[in-house]
Amino acid sequence: MHASDMPDGPPKTEPALRAIAMPADANPYGDIFGGWLLSQMDLAGGAAARRRAKGRTVTVAITAMTFHRPVFVGDEVTCYAEIVRVGRTSITVKVESWVRRGIGEEQIAVTEGVFTYVAVGEDRRPCPVPPEG
Repeated sequence: MHASDMPDGPPKTEPALRAIAMPADANPYGDIFGGWLLSQMDLAGGAAARRRAKGRTVTVAITAMTFHRPVFVGDEVTCYAEIVRVGRTSITVKVESWVRRGIGEEQIAVTEGVFTYVAVGEDRRPCPVPPEG
């Protein structure tokens, strides 16, 4: 995605997760590790999947992940999750991450990815996703 293709602003939905990027999550230059950001996105997508499945879910795939801009120590990271597909046992979630730097109000798109989760029962085996409603 080129800068001209970036969305004008974050999704209008409720955030799935907010976190502050801390020094322990960064390299010596203050850039946040991609793995830390990926884990925040997985938490956000997993929360949306759990609500939809009305129970436990596990991550089975990350089919797309794009890092548009860096995240720095002190950034407020907000992840938005949107369910884009529900299968028999699976739920696919698009997750976008946005940051606010310092005390500013401008929100900057930094990453997006597509995560797939599978609903699992008490036995930790796949189970059907219940109908919506």
